[in-house]
Amino acid sequence: MKPVAPATVHAPLLLLTATFFIAVSGLVYELLTGTLSSYLLGDSVYQFSLVIGLFMTAMGLGAYFSRFIQSKLSLAFIQIQMLLALTGGLSAPFLFYAFTYLDNYSAFLWLSCILTGSLIGLEIPLIIRILQYYQILKLNISNVLTADYIGALAAALLFPLVLVPQLGLMRTSLLFGLLNLLVAALAVWIFHTDIIIRQRLKMIVTEVVLIATVLGSAMVYSEQLLQFFELRLYQDEVLFARSTPYQRLVVTRKGPRFRLFINGNLQFDSLDEYRYHESLVHPAMSLSRQRQQVLILGGGDGMAVREVLKYPDVAQVTLVDLDPTMTDLFRDNPLLKQLNDKSLSHPKVKVVNADAWQYLQQSQAFYNVIIIDLPDPHHISLSKLYSQAFYHLLSQHLARDGMLVTQATSPFYARTAFWCIAHTLAASKDALSHENTLYTQAYHNYVPSFGEWGFVLASHQQIFWETANFQQQLPENLRYLNTHVLENAIIFPPDMQELETEVNRLQQHPLLRYYETAWTQWFPS
Repeated sequence: MKPVAPATVHAPLLLLTATFFIAVSGLVYELLTGTLSSYLLGDSVYQFSLVIGLFMTAMGLGAYFSRFIQSKLSLAFIQIQMLLALTGGLSAPFLFYAFTYLDNYSAFLWLSCILTGSLIGLEIPLIIRILQYYQILKLNISNVLTADYIGALAAALLFPLVLVPQLGLMRTSLLFGLLNLLVAALAVWIFHTDIIIRQRLKMIVTEVVLIATVLGSAMVYSEQLLQFFELRLYQDEVLFARSTPYQRLVVTRKGPRFRLFINGNLQFDSLDEYRYHESLVHPAMSLSRQRQQVLILGGGDGMAVREVLKYPDVAQVTLVDLDPTMTDLFRDNPLLKQLNDKSLSHPKVKVVNADAWQYLQQSQAFYNVIIIDLPDPHHISLSKLYSQAFYHLLSQHLARDGMLVTQATSPFYARTAFWCIAHTLAASKDALSHENTLYTQAYHNYVPSFGEWGFVLASHQQIFWETANFQQQLPENLRYLNTHVLENAIIFPPDMQELETEVNRLQQHPLLRYYETAWTQWFPS
């Protein structure tokens, strides 16, 4: 059946423009859903693979079922845009609500992906059929797919560079719902001479206004809406919350107590963070013969820097953290900078906002102590920073008598992951002697917020923990560490003792599998 001719001679160009915008919105919904699920559940590889698979399958179903739309193509296209404005525009609030208040987030994720993906799949076949009034098939398909692919590229660039850092996930979702509604309004104008559209114009306008009111109101109150969800999720007052190009940062406060969450995962609790940071920093600083130059990777909260500055012979601390929002927050916020003793403003401290791997590849510097204070390896971009290749790169920047230390997750909750990190460091080539690997020493301490927590030291030279004179080297007035604690730190009880694991390499990431399996066993989602 031949479609009704659109009213304006510019209809083909306008419909191709609409194709561009619906391609942008379609990919944005896909990226947004994958990012949100990664933030909430972790394991970004699995979440993005699942979301892409669900969207592509649903789009295929939508394309298939488009054949059953035999008539009223213009009306069907307008209705699809209005439905997409609701399902896509409200997808982020819907998924936040499902995660916060409902038990089965995965079921609602599937539902959201299938509904939105099916509607997206209907769009292109309908536009091609409408445009056949103007163009032969080969030009029609070529033009539509060109606009579609260019729109996808625009979405892929806008999402990480503009949308997430400037608007966040909630507002991005709502904004593109309004964009779909704008496309619906454009289609009403293009097809206003169509008798079906004229007969239903009042109803269509009413629906557009109602949907615009819902999305617009949600847009205006999006911050309050997000705070409502996060208050339920984190229980305490949300002092700071922001989505950056790299992660979702949330700081909560309850009286004098502060907690930092990255992508929903607890990073520190001010009640006991000193246990973690003293355990991370002081063994390496005490065992290193020199401490003039110190490199810290991660640790943008400045807590590790605070501990390093307790050694008067430190000349410079270089802190490399990917996210400038993180370091700016803990340098400038009047409440949070008290937690790190204003360490990020100290004249000895140099803050570099860069990717750790790229920084090391470009740097020629050597460091007496290297401290790795990165988040747990819960997705592949972090797992690579616990790989054999990365540790070899680090060894190229470690002074001959220097010490390297990394946090290594829990040897109790994630025993295989912990020992995988230890074995990976022990299997990494020593840059000063390619025939040898690094010397290592695993240890652990108890941090109430995390449970038993593990660390691994590495050096070009053998590490003599048992005979080290910690009492003489440790700074005064530490709140947790002393010689007795350190003597017991290298003793692992039977349920945390070493077991056989694979080495974590770039070609494959067994650490990621070990980590997810272990934590899921204890804390199923």
